[in-house]
Amino acid sequence: MIRFLFALIFTTLIIISPDCNGAKKPPIPGANQIELYRTIIEGRSVAVVANQTSMIDSTHLVDKLLSIGINIKVIFAPEHGFRDLADAGESIENGKDPETGIPLISLYGSHLKPNARDLTGIDVVIFDIQDVGARFYTYISTLHYILESCAENHVKCLVLDRPNPNGFYFDGSVLDTVYKSFVGIDPVPVVHGMTVGEYAEMLNGEGWLKNGLRCDLVVIKCKNYTHQTLYELPVKPSPNLPNQTSVYLYPSICFFEGTAISLGRGTLFPFQVFGSPDLPDRGFNFIPESVPGAKNPPLLGIKCFGTDLKDAVKNKLVPKPELNLDWLISAYNDFPQKDRFFNAYFDVLAGGPVLREQIQKGMTAKQIRETWKEGLEKFAKIREKYLLYR
Repeated sequence: MIRFLFALIFTTLIIISPDCNGAKKPPIPGANQIELYRTIIEGRSVAVVANQTSMIDSTHLVDKLLSIGINIKVIFAPEHGFRDLADAGESIENGKDPETGIPLISLYGSHLKPNARDLTGIDVVIFDIQDVGARFYTYISTLHYILESCAENHVKCLVLDRPNPNGFYFDGSVLDTVYKSFVGIDPVPVVHGMTVGEYAEMLNGEGWLKNGLRCDLVVIKCKNYTHQTLYELPVKPSPNLPNQTSVYLYPSICFFEGTAISLGRGTLFPFQVFGSPDLPDRGFNFIPESVPGAKNPPLLGIKCFGTDLKDAVKNKLVPKPELNLDWLISAYNDFPQKDRFFNAYFDVLAGGPVLREQIQKGMTAKQIRETWKEGLEKFAKIREKYLLYR
């Protein structure tokens, strides 16, 4: 890998916990270190951006903060909801948290970004959501809009950092913002290799928020974490990433969401297999069914032939510090009707038409990777400035 020399630049206030990078000590998320941020939120009106991953040990962040007297006025819910997991793409409705009665505002329904009315009377917004490190995983898009809205409305944003399970590498083409969407909003590669705290620092420091605004940002670091740490998620981050194997595979195989291929939604092993009734029968098949988290999966009730990746960790296919394009290219080559393989969503996921066109031209994975090199070198220099974990 090409090496660079960089200057370490801090652009906003960062709360740094004691240096405890013991090799065998488990990572401790920022949320658990209440002593580092209690004074920031005590006596203030607080909004919380959270979901089912926002846990302090066995207690939800919201419940813990309420128990110590923090005044939580509103909860913002991202894709998949707050405490309960909804299907991918399913609209989340406004309402109230049934456990606490606190008003709940969806950031995956009528609007994706808090407006001025949503933040009326709010002093601090807390962001605490577990990311998985891929550009098209929408929690970092929600983070972008939270920072932007806080900047526009002069509200402090407190990011409680969590380890990135795919934070040991960065790879893929850098997004051309001409093609930005909610599954790709910033000029970063497919795998960015940053925690949400580092990512927030980058959004602020690089002027990527609307009109170059800067947010009043505070990041609470994790303890015992570096980018070489292989962190296993204690809570599944979304309904179709049920285990660590799926989390490692996700950045490479999520592209199949923009094709005629099923990723096993509606099975016991989503994002650990891929297949289609039009692929050759090589001894493995599955049939998607309607299940919680995948009520109407692609190719519902149809036998799909394909590839079984459930043992990808055991077989040492993952974790690896690079995207695997071979699965996507081989499926395209095996698919009989090439004009039916890709759908319109593929270019959205890929951040433009280039990857699709490269595959259609017959380029190999190695040739495609060569076209990423310049963009990755530029991103590496940007990323280096905001790394909090050495």
